[in-house]
Amino acid sequence: MITKQELTGQWNEVKGRLQEHWGQLTDDDLNRVSGSADQLVGVVQQKTGATRREIEDFLSGMFKDSDRLKEKVSEAAHQYADVAGEYAAEAGEYLKENYRRASQVSGDYSQQLAHTVRTRPAESMAIAFGLGIAAGALFFIKGRR
Repeated sequence: MITKQELTGQWNEVKGRLQEHWGQLTDDDLNRVSGSADQLVGVVQQKTGATRREIEDFLSGMFKDSDRLKEKVSEAAHQYADVAGEYAAEAGEYLKENYRRASQVSGDYSQQLAHTVRTRPAESMAIAFGLGIAAGALFFIKGRR
C-alpha cells in the first residue's frame, strides 16, 4: 500500500490518473481524502464499486511505474555525465597541446628576433626608430581629431 508521503507528494498525478481510470470520480470526491490512503480507497470504492484489492493494485502499479521512470532518468543522467566528462577531458588535452604549440612558436620567433638584433644592430635600431616615429604620428593625428 502507498504511504501518506507518496500520496501527498504526488497528489496531482494520483488524482489525474484515478480520474482517467475511473471517469466517474470528481475533484470534490477526491478532495475529501485529506491525504489518507485508506480514505482514498474508501472514496474510490464507494463511488466506483471497485474492490479494495483492485484499487490498491492500481495505486501500487502507478508508484512502481514512477519509481522505474526515476531509475531510468537517473541512469541516463549518469551516462550523460560520463560522456560530458570525457568531452571535457578531450577539450582540456586539446587546449594544453595547442597552448604548448603556441608557446613554442612564440619562443622560436623570440629567438629569431634576438638573433637578428645581435647580427644587425644598426638596421634593427633604424627599424625601431621608424616604427616609433610612425606610432607617434598616428597618436598625434588621432589626438587632433
